[in-house]
Amino acid sequence: MDSGDKVFKALGDPTRRLLLDRLRERNGQTLGELCQRVGMARQSVTQHLGLLEDANLISTVRRGREKLHYLNPVPIHQIQERWLQKFEEPRLRAISRLKRKAEDNMADKPTFVYVTYIASTPERVWDALTDPDMTSEYWGHSNVSDWKVGSSWEHQRTDGSRVADVVGKVLESAPPGRLVMSWSDPHAEPPDDPSIVTFEIEPCGDIVRLTVTHEKLASAAILDDAAAGWSAVLSNLKSFIETGHPLPQTPWGMPASRHSYSTLVGMGDR
Repeated sequence: MDSGDKVFKALGDPTRRLLLDRLRERNGQTLGELCQRVGMARQSVTQHLGLLEDANLISTVRRGREKLHYLNPVPIHQIQERWLQKFEEPRLRAISRLKRKAEDNMADKPTFVYVTYIASTPERVWDALTDPDMTSEYWGHSNVSDWKVGSSWEHQRTDGSRVADVVGKVLESAPPGRLVMSWSDPHAEPPDDPSIVTFEIEPCGDIVRLTVTHEKLASAAILDDAAAGWSAVLSNLKSFIETGHPLPQTPWGMPASRHSYSTLVGMGDR
């Protein structure tokens, strides 16, 4: 069964759609919280969550003894692009703008979680995220810092100007397993509140599980852009680590992928 079949199968059950609705209302819930909100036994909810995770519609992150569940909008976004966008794009964009304007007024700031598996070692993945030369190869910008807690970091252009398109502080640094940093656009007017990005690198036998969590995003619209932006960056990272070369065509250069998130992660035409 391919990934598209898994997504449609997962979405075909009303209970699983209800679980996704509950995560859309408030991301990052535990199993116990979801059981209370849907009024079902833990075993039944666990089975439904397993199918949703297998379809990549949700991601999970460990926080101490708790396992938090996050909605992953990427597969639904891909369905929208494949089945709907080319036929109803103008009308859907108008509806989407109205929806985003309403959601931008929500008090809770959304969180994005992305999980990928890479044939590598934790040390190699850590270096790929923090070494300025390596990041310039697959990200198009150099991540520059000494990566000590409290130090600043910059996402610098590689055109010789060293202009930083993202800046922040290193909040946690435990190589090669965990890196947490604040994240903001230095060119924003007025200055924006920083969001938080966490990289968790876990060995899984001969491969590595990389979980990227982007918290305290400013709006639902930025969340949608983050979904496209991080998917592109991490696809290029995976190719770079596993083959020694980034993808032959930069993912953020594809027409369907030009989102405003390019200014947030330093992609696009600089």
